[in-house]
Amino acid sequence: MSHFEFSREPFTPERYRSRVSDPVAGGYASFEGWVRNHNEGRGVQRLEYEGYEALGIKEGDRIVAEAFARFPIAQAHCVHRLGVLGIGDLAVWVGVTAAHREAAFAACRYIIDEVKNRVPIWKKEHYAEGDSGWINCEVRTSGAPAGSALP
Repeated sequence: MSHFEFSREPFTPERYRSRVSDPVAGGYASFEGWVRNHNEGRGVQRLEYEGYEALGIKEGDRIVAEAFARFPIAQAHCVHRLGVLGIGDLAVWVGVTAAHREAAFAACRYIIDEVKNRVPIWKKEHYAEGDSGWINCEVRTSGAPAGSALP
């Protein structure tokens, strides 16, 4: 079963929380990333997310597998939106359960940080002034720019 997925449709965390439910879990941590109305002093009207889906799912699953190996967690799942999102829309959700909260918090943070660094997702901001720009295409941990990972 995959522990990472993309969604082109809006979703709620409740839809995925059952995937991380586990009777051994005493702790649950989640992260929700929402579309905000500004970035670096500019007004933002909406975002567009694009992703290399086949590679993104493989890398997302690899990240979650690493979290299972690094932390004593019971379950974990991550979902990232693609397409056009408005202000306040849920863009990414991570949920983790563990016997204790420390592991759930640490694994949740690990997953979102690694997804932001390694999964081939590109974000285009549409600004209040009418222009737009691609952001988050910085150098990845591999040392190659995000776009260069594509074949």
